[in-house]
Amino acid sequence: MSMTSIERMQAFLHRQKMDRIPVYEHFWNDTHKGWVEKGYVKPEDDFVELFDFDMDECWAFNYTADLDFEPKVIEENEDTMVMLDGNGAKLRRHKFHDTTPEHVGFTVTDRESWESITKPLLTPDPRRINFDAYRAVKQRCAKANRFFCWSGINVFECMHPVCGHENMLVGMALDPAWIEDMANTYAELNIHLMETLFAREGKPDGIWFYEDMGFKERPFMSPAMYEELILPAHKKTIDYAKSLGLPVIMHSCGCVEKLIPGILEAGVDCLQVIEVKAGMDLLKLYKLYGDRLSFMGGMDVRKLYTNDIAQVEEELVSKIPTVMQGFGYALHSDHSIPVTVDRPTFDYFIQRGRELGTY
Repeated sequence: MSMTSIERMQAFLHRQKMDRIPVYEHFWNDTHKGWVEKGYVKPEDDFVELFDFDMDECWAFNYTADLDFEPKVIEENEDTMVMLDGNGAKLRRHKFHDTTPEHVGFTVTDRESWESITKPLLTPDPRRINFDAYRAVKQRCAKANRFFCWSGINVFECMHPVCGHENMLVGMALDPAWIEDMANTYAELNIHLMETLFAREGKPDGIWFYEDMGFKERPFMSPAMYEELILPAHKKTIDYAKSLGLPVIMHSCGCVEKLIPGILEAGVDCLQVIEVKAGMDLLKLYKLYGDRLSFMGGMDVRKLYTNDIAQVEEELVSKIPTVMQGFGYALHSDHSIPVTVDRPTFDYFIQRGRELGTY
């Protein structure tokens, strides 16, 4: 049987029979430019269309606290610049390549500064919503029978841009009520904005939350802290999605294995990206949770860095035949594809993945 991408993704998210595993991928921003320079793609090429991925997404919301603030360069050298943004955060960014910005300083450091500076700004202003972008991607997906996700961040990813990881994590221990208030505020903001967007433009096929809750070998917080301070807000946002009949994919870089019981309790249908170098083991997680949770990712992108087809083949063959058994696996690297991966390597990765993942 041959399925549309929408049918395939719906089956995958509910761990039901399908024709083959779905395929999706993320790329670093400079990959497209680099591939154009190498002649691998044309400037106008869209990767979702070019590689016929089974889903696409639209990041439609602006979560910056002060929508009227114009970012300012406060320090600059040949390679980097420090920007002050509308969250009151000072972040150092590289000029010539994509990377996680360095946290230099934050205006909000505690409950008092949160309540007096940032919280009053977090209103569901329609200016936060990019209606046009959402409508365009939704229509393009509908035309191609491609699964369409609203995408955005959940509460953990909303909080740290405002106060920084260090202040947030210390707050979990010393002032948990402050963290609870931030998490609940952002959960309610997300829901209000979704209500406005979906009422005007229609529902998506699914919800994709970005929520980086781990680093190497461990999560940012204990399971107990997650369950006390973050899980209630996750439940609130995910319950809203489920009230609309929408499945939920949650992305988290880093090692979040210890948080998976809570993530399941929150109602997540699929965990993505299963980062190998952080300590995540796709085969282990499939064995433990594959009957209750779908997985997307877990293919070590470092094998693709080598551009050695034999290493890519070994990675695919060692995992796909096992994790596809429960109909709850979708092919994706364990992070994003950088410019150092050659186009022929990536072509082999997805073509061979589709072949191995055909039922």
